Amino acid sequence: MAKKKIITKNSESFLRTYLNNPSPTGFETEGQKLWLSYISPYLDEYFVDTYGSVVGVINPKKNYKVVIEAHADEISYFVHYITKDGFIYLRKNGGSDHQIAPSKRVNIHTEKGLVKAVFGWPAIHTRRPKEESPTLKNIFLDCGCSSKLEVEKLGIHVGCVVTYEDEFMILNKNKYVGRALDNRIGGFMIAEVARLLKENDVVLPFGLYIVNAVQEEVGLRGAQMVAERIKPNVAIVTDVCHDTQTPMVNKIAQGDLKMGSGPVLSYGPAVQNNLLKQVIQTAEKNRIPFQRLAASRATGTDTDVFAYSNEGVASCLISLPLRYMHTTVETVHKNDVEHVISLIYETLLSLKKDQDFRYLK
Repeated sequence: MAKKKIITKNSESFLRTYLNNPSPTGFETEGQKLWLSYISPYLDEYFVDTYGSVVGVINPKKNYKVVIEAHADEISYFVHYITKDGFIYLRKNGGSDHQIAPSKRVNIHTEKGLVKAVFGWPAIHTRRPKEESPTLKNIFLDCGCSSKLEVEKLGIHVGCVVTYEDEFMILNKNKYVGRALDNRIGGFMIAEVARLLKENDVVLPFGLYIVNAVQEEVGLRGAQMVAERIKPNVAIVTDVCHDTQTPMVNKIAQGDLKMGSGPVLSYGPAVQNNLLKQVIQTAEKNRIPFQRLAASRATGTDTDVFAYSNEGVASCLISLPLRYMHTTVETVHKNDVEHVISLIYETLLSLKKDQDFRYLK
């Protein structure tokens, strides 16, 4: 599996469409529709919950349940205050990096449709030294209006969500670049696992729940709801982590991780060690390159929710190295994407019927 090219022209076309579609935290519906449409042919059934998480199911009648999971939402902003002169101030929806905002183009989502705007920023000639650093107090949107009334006539009001308009591109034939790879690239990878299971006529001895959860960026909320509903026995979560090879990144603080060198496997209390050992053995057996990361007290991903849900779920995290997290040019290596898909796929094949991961029996 690891030696084959996994991503097809069709799947890459889906990835482009999926990433270009806005899916801000709390407003993931359109992206979830795209994801479900793509993955549906590979499922036996699916369900959605009240807040928009989507779960595809294979072998729904099996009592033993395995989850593979990613999150669907992207960081964004909310309209917070409109001045009498028609300028718009914002609040964050998730961990948006306000320092990259000046001069960026955005879409304001309204009931009347998208409204284009820009993050205005005073020219370098006019700024005083103390005003040079962007903060939430001084960045603002300009949608071409000269009054609050004119802004409101466009359908813009407090609470409208704002996303960057930057779109997907490929650098040097093998680097995927765009906003929201954190973590819709994860949703893409677990969908590809489902596709491969179907195309290879794999019969699993357990129920497989392919989870695309909402609201991770504001506290792992969607995963918490799904974990309580499914009550899985095993959870394999995929998310992104930091490539640490670029300038200005401290490897002592962040670890030594390299985009293009394979998936990253995390160590930490939330990671079930017997499951992790099986993932490592699977990688070694199938010659899938991997890297290691010490996560300390928490992984900061949906893994933490699954691990500590119900009576405890054997959980692990398979991460994708990514550059420039929470910017509009998040970057990953295509080879890593394929290797994450391979590792999840092969790990599923290695799981035994009703496998018991307890340390003491």
